[in-house]
Amino acid sequence: MHKQIFVNLPCKSLPASKAFFEALGYSFNPQFTNDHGAALVLGDNLFAMLLAEDFARGFTGKPLVNAREATEVLVCLSCESRAEVDALVAKARAAGGSVPRQPQDHGFMYAHGFEDLDGHIWELVHMTGAPA
Repeated sequence: MHKQIFVNLPCKSLPASKAFFEALGYSFNPQFTNDHGAALVLGDNLFAMLLAEDFARGFTGKPLVNAREATEVLVCLSCESRAEVDALVAKARAAGGSVPRQPQDHGFMYAHGFEDLDGHIWELVHMTGAPA
């Protein structure tokens, strides 16, 4: 099937968005990063392309969603532990992101998340098993 994923997210300020994710400990692939977009490395073959809004408009004939007013996508990333989930949420808050919900413990899954500077929702989960 598929070998990689690139989730494309428009950003009002690409430099500010890059600084935000760097504060969370992420890096960018310089091969696919310039003044118009930045390839945020989420894992092996997992990327979010942070795109300057003007550049992002070139990929669609539809208007871009203001992620502070409407949800266009929910990005969910798995984590190795509850501690990693909580640490990333704390880093996001410290870097200027918002944390609109309390953590959720479903027994088999612990979840929490944050909104980045543009309002994109990033859910973080640690799975310990399958639902009953």
